[in-house]
Amino acid sequence: MTDLTQAPTPAIWGKLSKVWVASAVILALVFIIDRPQGVPILTGALVSLAQTALFILFAVLAIGYLKATGAEAVVAKAFKGNQSRMIILAAALGGLAPFCSCEVIPFIAALLVAGVPLSAVMAFWLASPLMDPAMFLITSGTLGFDFAIAKTLAAIGLGLFGGFATMTFAKTALFADPLREVVQGRCGCGSPFTGTPNWRFWQEPKRVAVFRSTALENLAFLAKWLFFAYLLENLMIQYVPASLVSSVLGGSGVGPILLGAVVGAPAYLNGYAAVPLVDALLTQGMSNGAAMSFMLAGGVSSIPAAIAVWALVKPRVFVAYLGFALIGSVTAGAIWNVIA
Repeated sequence: MTDLTQAPTPAIWGKLSKVWVASAVILALVFIIDRPQGVPILTGALVSLAQTALFILFAVLAIGYLKATGAEAVVAKAFKGNQSRMIILAAALGGLAPFCSCEVIPFIAALLVAGVPLSAVMAFWLASPLMDPAMFLITSGTLGFDFAIAKTLAAIGLGLFGGFATMTFAKTALFADPLREVVQGRCGCGSPFTGTPNWRFWQEPKRVAVFRSTALENLAFLAKWLFFAYLLENLMIQYVPASLVSSVLGGSGVGPILLGAVVGAPAYLNGYAAVPLVDALLTQGMSNGAAMSFMLAGGVSSIPAAIAVWALVKPRVFVAYLGFALIGSVTAGAIWNVIA
């Protein structure tokens, strides 16, 4: 006789997206606890997702194109030549390159083992998690083109600051013998192509397959995270008093900007999900400077970005990385608060 008391196979749970499950649980709780608000909150999340659909499509196609062409190989060229030139190029490419967080670990590990200066690596590390083509499109569509441009410039500026600061203090005890035992690894999101990029990727079936799989994977990724974020945004607007947000994170002083940077780390989900949350906080009264510092400090100190650094360098270098992020984020937030 079949045992009907057996628990469902763990494989089924393993295949479920935890983000979709979390969204379903949140919606179920809303319908149970405050049923009249259930439909408006769900509708609001779906409408917001639909309004950014065009930007999501552009982002997905851009990621697929860059992966299929092998454009990531271009990034390695930033780490050759004069050290100051390396820092500048590393910061610029870190703020624009389509690297995922797990891909940064083996890429940086290889550079460090090859003897690339820590200053150039630091510049890339600080800028890389803050902006890429897809994130620029999502940010521009939700927070505006000006904010997206400002965040891109801030990401590059943060990389430059950290890179040149590391170069200045390279011979001190802080950065002496900075590496752990580096073990080069692999991750599933790495580029399968090396060498010169093929910009006409559609001429090779293998690259077409990479484009298709990458586009679909990133469409699923963006859809689940953005729906979850828009759901939280509508919950925040519904249940968090605007007066509370404006009293804590509003105003023009340095306090809200510093607080935005400090709370950025624990409140940050990922670069894409943070955009709608910041949009909601701005609607509730968050200052422009606090929004910028939140986005920058949260991005650099988020778990995927921080793990990439912690895995490869000693704790004192990791602390310096976080210190550069905090100082740079507060500075960028203060500047944006004045000019926005």
